Amino acid sequence: MTSSRFLPFLLLAAATAFAAGSNHDYRVVLGDVPLTAKFSSDTDSIWGGSLVKGDDGLYHLFYSRWKTALGWSWVTDSEIAHAVSRRPFGPFEFKDVALPRRGAEFWDGLCTHNPTVRKFGDKYYLYYMGNTGDGVVMGTATKEIINWNHRNNQRIGVAVAESPNGPWTRSDHPLIDITHGDDQAIDALCVSNPAITQRPDGGFLMVYKVVGKQRPLPNGGPVLHAIARSDCPTSPFVKHDKPTFVVEGVDFPAEDPYIWYQDGKYRAIVKSIESKTDPVTEKKERIFSLVLYESANGFDWVPSKHHLVSDRTIRWEDGRAEQFDHFERPQLYIENGVPKVLLCAGDTCDKDGIRRSFNVQIPITFK
Repeated sequence: MTSSRFLPFLLLAAATAFAAGSNHDYRVVLGDVPLTAKFSSDTDSIWGGSLVKGDDGLYHLFYSRWKTALGWSWVTDSEIAHAVSRRPFGPFEFKDVALPRRGAEFWDGLCTHNPTVRKFGDKYYLYYMGNTGDGVVMGTATKEIINWNHRNNQRIGVAVAESPNGPWTRSDHPLIDITHGDDQAIDALCVSNPAITQRPDGGFLMVYKVVGKQRPLPNGGPVLHAIARSDCPTSPFVKHDKPTFVVEGVDFPAEDPYIWYQDGKYRAIVKSIESKTDPVTEKKERIFSLVLYESANGFDWVPSKHHLVSDRTIRWEDGRAEQFDHFERPQLYIENGVPKVLLCAGDTCDKDGIRRSFNVQIPITFK
C-alpha cells in the first residue's frame, strides 16, 4: 500500500501524464548561462551538484568537494557540502558540510561523493556514494592515480532530514550493497552514483552504476548500470537482473544518469562515453556528451528521438562560448513538474596543469 504522505506526488505524476500525453518526443534546449551560475572555489575542487528548494524559500545545493592541493583525490577525500542561494542560478554561498568524515570503521566513513537530493513527502533524502579504505592519496596536484582500495569499497547510501539544513541522519549500512558470493554478478565489485525517481504507482525506481569482476582486478569491469525498485525511499530495494544503457562490445559506455518521470515516460539524461580511433594516428580517444534516454516501464531504456543533449560546450549570457575538458554529472532542478535547470560538473586545466572544477547551473527548456 502506498503511504498517504506520498499520494500528492502520485497524483501530480498522473495528472502530468494525462495532460501532456505519453508520446511526446522531447528535445532538450540549453539556454545562455547567467554569469552568476558558476559555483567554484579557490581552494577546493568542486564536483557535481544537486539542487532542491527548501521551505525557507532558499535554493540548497549539495555538491562534492575536496582540497585542490591534494590533486584529483575524489575517491579518497571527497565530502558532500551544502551551499545556498536566493536564486537557482546563484550566486551560491557555502553553508556547511552535510556529510563529513566519520571514521574509517564506517562503510562511508572516509569519503562521501556524487549527491542526489530529493524531497519525497515531508522529508529530504540525500542519496550518495560512500566508501572507506586505507586513506592514502595516490596522485599529485597534476596527476590522478586511483586508490583502488577506496574505489572498490564504493557503496550507495541515503541520509534523511526534516530540512535541507539538516541535521542528516546516516545509516550504518549501505542502502544498496554489492552482490556477495557471486563473482559473475554485474555488481560484484562495487556500486555507486545513485539516481532515483518516484514511480507513478507511488513506489521508487533507482538506476545506479555497477562494476563487475569479469575483467582483471583491481579495475574490474565491465562498468554498467543496474536498476532497483522499492516501495520506500530508504529501502529495501529489490535489484533487477538486467543492466541498462548497454552498448554491445563496450565495457564502459555511460555514467552519471539523472532519471525522472514526466508525460507518461521515464526520462534520463546520461553522460555518454564513445570510444573512437583516429584513422591516421591510430590513437584512441574517448568522446563525452550528454544524451537523452526514455523508458515506458523504467527497465527497458532506449535512446530518445532527439538523443543529443549537449557536447562539452555552453554559451554564457555575455555571448562567450566555452568548451570544458569534462562536462558531467547532469542533474535537473524540476519545479511544479517542469524541468527548469540543468546542473553539471565541469572543469578546465590551468597553466600549471591543475584541474579547476566547478558546478554550472544552465537554464533549459523541453520542446
